[in-house]
Amino acid sequence: MSDQHAKRRRKVLRTLHERGLDCLLVTHPPNWYYLTGFTGESGALVVSGGATTLVTDGRFTLQAKEEAPGVRVELQQGALYAALGEFLRKRGMKRIGFDPGQWTVAQLKVTRKVAGAKCRVVEAGGIVEQLRKRKDEQELAVMRRASVLAGDVLESALKLLRPGVREREIAAEIEYQLKQRGASGPSFETIVASGARSALPHARPTGKRLRKNELVVLDLGAILGHYCSDMTRTVYLGRAPKRVRGWYRAVEEAQAAGVAAAKAGVICADVDAAAREVLKKNGLDGYFVHSTGHGLGLEVHEEPRVAKGQTIRLEAGNVITIEPGVYVEGAGGIRIEDDVVVQAGKSEMLTRVKRDLIEI
Repeated sequence: MSDQHAKRRRKVLRTLHERGLDCLLVTHPPNWYYLTGFTGESGALVVSGGATTLVTDGRFTLQAKEEAPGVRVELQQGALYAALGEFLRKRGMKRIGFDPGQWTVAQLKVTRKVAGAKCRVVEAGGIVEQLRKRKDEQELAVMRRASVLAGDVLESALKLLRPGVREREIAAEIEYQLKQRGASGPSFETIVASGARSALPHARPTGKRLRKNELVVLDLGAILGHYCSDMTRTVYLGRAPKRVRGWYRAVEEAQAAGVAAAKAGVICADVDAAAREVLKKNGLDGYFVHSTGHGLGLEVHEEPRVAKGQTIRLEAGNVITIEPGVYVEGAGGIRIEDDVVVQAGKSEMLTRVKRDLIEI
Protein backbone atom coordinates (compact mmCIF):
# COMPACT_ATOMS: atom_id res chain seq x y z
CA MET A 1 0.00 0.00 0.00
CA SER A 2 2.97 2.40 0.32
CA ASP A 3 2.66 3.39 -3.36
CA GLN A 4 -1.05 4.05 -2.87
CA HIS A 5 -0.35 6.17 0.21
CA ALA A 6 2.23 8.18 -1.71
CA LYS A 7 -0.27 8.71 -4.53
CA ARG A 8 -2.82 10.04 -2.04
CA ARG A 9 -0.26 12.41 -0.54
CA ARG A 10 0.54 13.77 -4.00
CA LYS A 11 -3.15 14.59 -4.46
CA VAL A 12 -3.08 16.52 -1.18
CA LEU A 13 0.03 18.38 -2.30
CA ARG A 14 -1.69 19.49 -5.51
CA THR A 15 -4.51 20.98 -3.43
CA LEU A 16 -2.00 22.72 -1.15
CA HIS A 17 -0.26 24.21 -4.17
CA GLU A 18 -3.56 25.49 -5.55
CA ARG A 19 -4.32 27.17 -2.21
CA GLY A 20 -0.84 28.56 -1.71
CA LEU A 21 -0.17 26.54 1.44
CA ASP A 22 3.24 25.30 2.56
CA CYS A 23 1.85 22.32 4.44
CA LEU A 24 -1.21 20.63 5.90
CA LEU A 25 -1.42 19.52 9.52
CA VAL A 26 -3.25 16.20 9.89
CA THR A 27 -4.24 15.28 13.44
CA HIS A 28 -7.19 12.92 12.84
CA PRO A 29 -6.00 9.25 13.02
CA PRO A 30 -8.20 7.97 10.14
CA ASN A 31 -6.76 10.70 7.94
CA TRP A 32 -3.12 9.98 8.73
CA TYR A 33 -3.75 6.27 8.26
CA TYR A 34 -5.27 7.01 4.84
CA LEU A 35 -2.19 9.00 3.83
CA THR A 36 0.56 6.89 5.38
CA GLY A 37 -0.62 3.54 6.80
CA PHE A 38 0.34 4.57 10.35
CA THR A 39 -2.10 3.06 12.86
CA GLY A 40 -0.88 4.74 16.06
CA GLU A 41 -3.17 6.92 18.13
CA SER A 42 -0.98 9.92 18.93
CA GLY A 43 0.85 12.32 16.70
CA ALA A 44 0.57 15.01 14.04
CA LEU A 45 1.30 14.52 10.36
CA VAL A 46 2.83 17.41 8.41
CA VAL A 47 2.25 17.01 4.66
CA SER A 48 4.49 19.35 2.66
CA GLY A 49 6.29 19.50 -0.66
CA GLY A 50 9.69 18.79 0.86
CA ALA A 51 8.64 15.69 2.76
CA THR A 52 5.84 14.27 4.83
CA THR A 53 6.76 14.12 8.51
CA LEU A 54 5.04 12.43 11.43
CA VAL A 55 5.68 14.07 14.79
CA THR A 56 5.01 11.51 17.51
CA ASP A 57 6.31 10.24 20.84
CA GLY A 58 8.57 7.33 21.73
CA ARG A 59 5.70 4.86 22.02
CA PHE A 60 5.08 5.05 18.28
CA THR A 61 8.36 5.95 16.52
CA LEU A 62 9.36 2.36 15.71
CA GLN A 63 5.79 1.50 14.72
CA ALA A 64 5.63 4.53 12.43
CA LYS A 65 8.89 3.60 10.68
CA GLU A 66 7.56 0.09 10.04
CA GLU A 67 4.06 1.08 8.93
CA ALA A 68 4.76 4.27 7.00
CA PRO A 69 7.74 3.88 4.65
CA GLY A 70 8.60 7.09 2.89
CA VAL A 71 7.44 9.23 5.81
CA ARG A 72 9.94 10.96 8.08
CA VAL A 73 9.44 10.31 11.78
CA GLU A 74 10.23 13.14 14.19
CA LEU A 75 10.49 12.25 17.88
CA GLN A 76 8.55 14.86 19.81
CA GLN A 77 10.19 16.54 22.77
CA GLY A 78 7.66 17.43 25.44
CA ALA A 79 3.97 17.99 24.75
CA LEU A 80 2.76 17.19 21.23
CA TYR A 81 1.44 20.57 20.08
CA ALA A 82 4.41 22.47 21.46
CA ALA A 83 6.70 20.03 19.65
CA LEU A 84 4.67 20.49 16.48
CA GLY A 85 4.98 24.26 16.74
CA GLU A 86 8.74 23.96 17.19
CA PHE A 87 8.98 21.71 14.13
CA LEU A 88 7.06 24.22 12.00
CA ARG A 89 9.24 27.09 13.23
CA LYS A 90 12.48 25.25 12.43
CA ARG A 91 11.26 24.28 8.96
CA GLY A 92 10.29 27.87 8.18
CA MET A 93 6.68 27.06 7.29
CA LYS A 94 4.80 30.28 6.50
CA ARG A 95 1.25 29.31 5.44
CA ILE A 96 0.02 26.31 7.37
CA GLY A 97 -3.29 24.59 6.63
CA PHE A 98 -5.29 22.91 9.37
CA ASP A 99 -8.77 21.43 9.78
CA PRO A 100 -10.70 23.49 12.39
CA GLY A 101 -13.06 20.57 12.91
CA GLN A 102 -10.20 18.45 14.26
CA TRP A 103 -8.46 20.95 16.57
CA THR A 104 -9.33 22.44 19.93
CA VAL A 105 -8.77 26.12 20.63
CA ALA A 106 -6.11 25.19 23.21
CA GLN A 107 -4.18 23.01 20.74
CA LEU A 108 -4.20 25.72 18.10
CA LYS A 109 -3.13 28.36 20.61
CA VAL A 110 -0.10 26.37 21.76
CA THR A 111 0.99 25.46 18.22
CA ARG A 112 0.73 29.03 16.96
CA LYS A 113 2.56 30.46 19.96
CA VAL A 114 5.56 28.12 19.60
CA ALA A 115 5.60 28.28 15.79
CA GLY A 116 6.07 32.05 15.97
CA ALA A 117 4.65 35.15 14.37
CA LYS A 118 6.00 34.31 10.89
CA CYS A 119 3.74 31.26 10.69
CA ARG A 120 0.23 31.96 9.47
CA VAL A 121 -2.33 29.27 10.25
CA VAL A 122 -5.07 28.96 7.61
CA GLU A 123 -8.32 26.98 7.77
CA ALA A 124 -8.21 24.11 5.27
CA GLY A 125 -10.82 21.64 6.40
CA GLY A 126 -11.97 18.56 4.53
CA ILE A 127 -9.03 18.12 2.15
CA VAL A 128 -8.34 14.52 3.14
CA GLU A 129 -12.01 13.69 3.68
CA GLN A 130 -12.77 14.69 0.09
CA LEU A 131 -10.28 12.09 -1.11
CA ARG A 132 -11.59 9.46 1.30
CA LYS A 133 -15.13 9.79 -0.06
CA ARG A 134 -14.25 8.01 -3.28
CA LYS A 135 -13.05 4.47 -2.58
CA ASP A 136 -10.60 2.69 -4.87
CA GLU A 137 -10.83 -1.00 -5.77
CA GLN A 138 -8.59 -2.09 -2.89
CA GLU A 139 -10.79 -0.30 -0.40
CA LEU A 140 -13.98 -1.65 -1.94
CA ALA A 141 -12.65 -5.20 -1.78
CA VAL A 142 -12.10 -4.84 1.97
CA MET A 143 -15.50 -3.24 2.49
CA ARG A 144 -17.22 -6.06 0.62
CA ARG A 145 -15.67 -8.54 3.03
CA ALA A 146 -16.60 -6.40 6.03
CA SER A 147 -20.22 -6.27 4.93
CA VAL A 148 -20.39 -10.02 4.32
CA LEU A 149 -18.82 -10.69 7.72
CA ALA A 150 -21.38 -8.52 9.49
CA GLY A 151 -24.18 -10.25 7.63
CA ASP A 152 -22.90 -13.68 8.59
CA VAL A 153 -22.78 -12.66 12.25
CA LEU A 154 -26.29 -11.23 12.11
CA GLU A 155 -27.70 -14.42 10.63
CA SER A 156 -25.97 -16.38 13.37
CA ALA A 157 -27.34 -14.02 16.03
CA LEU A 158 -30.92 -14.65 14.87
CA LYS A 159 -30.66 -18.11 16.44
CA LEU A 160 -30.26 -16.46 19.85
CA LEU A 161 -33.48 -14.47 19.69
CA ARG A 162 -36.11 -15.95 21.97
CA PRO A 163 -38.22 -14.73 24.89
CA GLY A 164 -36.22 -14.40 28.09
CA VAL A 165 -32.84 -13.54 26.58
CA ARG A 166 -31.47 -10.13 27.57
CA GLU A 167 -30.61 -7.48 24.97
CA ARG A 168 -27.15 -7.14 26.50
CA GLU A 169 -26.46 -10.87 26.11
CA ILE A 170 -27.29 -10.79 22.41
CA ALA A 171 -25.13 -7.70 21.82
CA ALA A 172 -22.18 -9.32 23.65
CA GLU A 173 -22.45 -12.47 21.56
CA ILE A 174 -22.60 -10.43 18.34
CA GLU A 175 -19.42 -8.54 19.21
CA TYR A 176 -17.69 -11.76 20.26
CA GLN A 177 -18.65 -13.40 16.97
CA LEU A 178 -17.37 -10.40 14.99
CA LYS A 179 -13.91 -10.85 16.47
CA GLN A 180 -14.05 -14.63 16.21
CA ARG A 181 -14.65 -14.30 12.48
CA GLY A 182 -11.75 -11.90 11.90
CA ALA A 183 -12.96 -8.38 12.63
CA SER A 184 -10.73 -6.16 14.77
CA GLY A 185 -13.91 -5.05 16.51
CA PRO A 186 -17.41 -3.63 16.03
CA SER A 187 -17.83 -0.45 14.00
CA PHE A 188 -19.84 0.99 16.92
CA GLU A 189 -21.55 -0.26 20.05
CA THR A 190 -23.96 -2.92 18.82
CA ILE A 191 -27.64 -1.98 19.07
CA VAL A 192 -30.13 -4.55 20.30
CA ALA A 193 -33.43 -2.87 21.15
CA SER A 194 -36.67 -4.73 21.82
CA GLY A 195 -40.30 -3.86 22.40
CA ALA A 196 -41.02 -0.18 23.00
CA ARG A 197 -37.26 0.45 23.18
CA SER A 198 -36.94 -0.40 19.47
CA ALA A 199 -38.50 3.03 18.81
CA LEU A 200 -35.21 4.57 20.00
CA PRO A 201 -33.01 4.77 16.87
CA HIS A 202 -29.73 4.62 18.83
CA ALA A 203 -30.82 2.59 21.84
CA ARG A 204 -28.05 0.92 23.80
CA PRO A 205 -28.63 -2.69 24.84
CA THR A 206 -29.85 -3.12 28.40
CA GLY A 207 -30.76 -5.93 30.76
CA LYS A 208 -34.30 -5.97 29.36
CA ARG A 209 -35.45 -9.47 28.44
CA LEU A 210 -36.99 -10.13 25.05
CA ARG A 211 -40.70 -10.95 25.12
CA LYS A 212 -43.04 -12.68 22.74
CA ASN A 213 -44.99 -10.52 20.28
CA GLU A 214 -42.58 -7.59 20.07
CA LEU A 215 -40.16 -6.01 17.62
CA VAL A 216 -36.38 -6.36 17.95
CA VAL A 217 -33.96 -4.07 16.07
CA LEU A 218 -30.41 -5.35 15.50
CA ASP A 219 -27.85 -2.78 14.24
CA LEU A 220 -24.23 -3.90 13.93
CA GLY A 221 -21.06 -3.47 11.93
CA ALA A 222 -17.59 -4.94 11.58
CA ILE A 223 -14.20 -3.25 11.32
CA LEU A 224 -12.13 -5.32 8.94
CA GLY A 225 -8.82 -4.11 7.54
CA HIS A 226 -9.59 -0.72 9.15
CA TYR A 227 -12.82 -0.29 7.13
CA CYS A 228 -16.34 -0.34 8.57
CA SER A 229 -19.59 -2.01 7.64
CA ASP A 230 -23.01 -1.09 9.05
CA MET A 231 -26.30 -2.94 8.75
CA THR A 232 -29.69 -3.21 10.47
CA ARG A 233 -32.42 -5.80 10.42
CA THR A 234 -35.71 -5.88 12.33
CA VAL A 235 -37.23 -9.06 13.75
CA TYR A 236 -40.66 -9.82 15.18
CA LEU A 237 -40.86 -12.42 17.95
CA GLY A 238 -44.00 -14.24 17.00
CA ARG A 239 -46.52 -13.62 14.24
CA ALA A 240 -46.52 -9.92 13.32
CA PRO A 241 -49.92 -8.20 13.40
CA LYS A 242 -51.31 -6.46 10.31
CA ARG A 243 -50.27 -2.99 11.54
CA VAL A 244 -46.63 -4.00 12.00
CA ARG A 245 -46.61 -5.75 8.61
CA GLY A 246 -47.84 -2.54 7.02
CA TRP A 247 -45.09 -0.51 8.68
CA TYR A 248 -42.47 -3.02 7.63
CA ARG A 249 -43.64 -3.12 4.03
CA ALA A 250 -43.49 0.68 3.85
CA VAL A 251 -39.94 0.79 5.25
CA GLU A 252 -38.85 -1.96 2.86
CA GLU A 253 -40.27 -0.04 -0.10
CA ALA A 254 -38.70 3.21 1.12
CA GLN A 255 -35.31 1.55 1.36
CA ALA A 256 -35.65 0.08 -2.13
CA ALA A 257 -36.50 3.55 -3.47
CA GLY A 258 -33.44 5.04 -1.78
CA VAL A 259 -31.16 2.35 -3.14
CA ALA A 260 -32.58 2.79 -6.66
CA ALA A 261 -31.98 6.56 -6.48
CA ALA A 262 -28.38 6.24 -5.27
CA LYS A 263 -26.42 6.74 -8.49
CA ALA A 264 -23.44 8.84 -9.49
CA GLY A 265 -24.47 12.43 -10.21
CA VAL A 266 -27.59 12.36 -8.02
CA ILE A 267 -27.87 14.97 -5.26
CA CYS A 268 -27.79 13.42 -1.78
CA ALA A 269 -30.98 15.22 -0.77
CA ASP A 270 -32.80 13.58 -3.70
CA VAL A 271 -31.86 10.11 -2.45
CA ASP A 272 -33.22 11.06 0.97
CA ALA A 273 -36.38 12.41 -0.65
CA ALA A 274 -36.93 9.20 -2.62
CA ALA A 275 -37.06 7.14 0.55
CA ARG A 276 -39.01 9.75 2.48
CA GLU A 277 -41.69 10.07 -0.20
CA VAL A 278 -42.61 6.39 0.10
CA LEU A 279 -43.16 6.76 3.83
CA LYS A 280 -45.19 9.91 3.22
CA LYS A 281 -47.51 8.05 0.86
CA ASN A 282 -48.08 5.52 3.62
CA GLY A 283 -48.76 8.21 6.22
CA LEU A 284 -45.57 7.37 8.11
CA ASP A 285 -43.20 10.23 7.25
CA GLY A 286 -43.77 11.79 10.68
CA TYR A 287 -42.28 8.66 12.25
CA PHE A 288 -39.02 8.85 10.28
CA VAL A 289 -36.80 10.91 12.57
CA HIS A 290 -33.29 10.73 11.08
CA SER A 291 -31.54 11.02 7.73
CA THR A 292 -31.69 8.29 5.11
CA GLY A 293 -28.00 7.47 5.26
CA HIS A 294 -24.37 8.43 5.62
CA GLY A 295 -20.96 7.78 4.12
CA LEU A 296 -19.00 4.76 5.25
CA GLY A 297 -15.31 3.89 5.18
CA LEU A 298 -12.48 4.25 7.68
CA GLU A 299 -15.14 5.72 9.97
CA VAL A 300 -18.68 4.49 10.41
CA HIS A 301 -20.01 8.01 9.83
CA GLU A 302 -18.26 10.09 7.20
CA GLU A 303 -19.04 12.10 4.08
CA PRO A 304 -21.28 12.22 2.15
CA ARG A 305 -24.44 12.64 4.22
CA VAL A 306 -27.66 11.40 2.62
CA ALA A 307 -30.09 13.86 4.17
CA LYS A 308 -32.38 16.80 3.58
CA GLY A 309 -30.60 19.90 2.38
CA GLN A 310 -27.45 18.05 1.26
CA THR A 311 -26.63 19.42 -2.20
CA ILE A 312 -23.46 17.36 -2.76
CA ARG A 313 -23.71 15.01 -5.72
CA LEU A 314 -22.86 11.35 -5.29
CA GLU A 315 -19.77 10.10 -7.11
CA ALA A 316 -18.85 6.65 -8.34
CA GLY A 317 -16.90 5.00 -5.55
CA ASN A 318 -18.84 6.56 -2.68
CA VAL A 319 -20.02 4.00 -0.14
CA ILE A 320 -23.17 4.98 1.72
CA THR A 321 -25.81 3.43 3.93
CA ILE A 322 -29.50 3.52 3.06
CA GLU A 323 -31.46 3.13 6.29
CA PRO A 324 -35.00 4.54 6.48
CA GLY A 325 -37.02 3.71 9.57
CA VAL A 326 -40.32 4.12 11.35
CA TYR A 327 -40.38 4.72 15.11
CA VAL A 328 -43.70 4.69 16.94
CA GLU A 329 -43.52 5.66 20.59
CA GLY A 330 -44.86 2.96 22.86
CA ALA A 331 -45.14 0.39 20.06
CA GLY A 332 -41.64 -0.02 18.63
CA GLY A 333 -39.46 0.71 15.64
CA ILE A 334 -38.46 -0.77 12.31
CA ARG A 335 -35.26 -0.05 10.38
CA ILE A 336 -33.65 -1.74 7.38
CA GLU A 337 -30.08 -0.72 6.59
CA ASP A 338 -27.62 -1.81 3.93
CA ASP A 339 -24.27 -0.65 2.56
CA VAL A 340 -24.26 0.53 -1.05
CA VAL A 341 -21.42 1.33 -3.47
CA VAL A 342 -22.46 4.19 -5.74
CA GLN A 343 -21.85 3.57 -9.42
CA ALA A 344 -22.70 5.37 -12.66
CA GLY A 345 -25.51 2.94 -13.44
CA LYS A 346 -27.04 0.45 -11.04
CA SER A 347 -25.31 0.70 -7.67
CA GLU A 348 -23.88 -2.32 -5.86
CA MET A 349 -25.43 -3.65 -2.67
CA LEU A 350 -22.70 -4.90 -0.32
CA THR A 351 -25.01 -6.40 2.30
CA ARG A 352 -26.22 -9.90 1.45
CA VAL A 353 -28.77 -10.67 4.18
CA LYS A 354 -32.42 -10.89 3.06
CA ARG A 355 -34.65 -7.89 3.75
CA ASP A 356 -37.96 -9.69 4.24
CA LEU A 357 -39.71 -9.43 7.57
CA ILE A 358 -38.14 -12.00 9.90
CA GLU A 359 -40.59 -13.68 12.23
CA ILE A 360 -39.29 -16.01 14.94
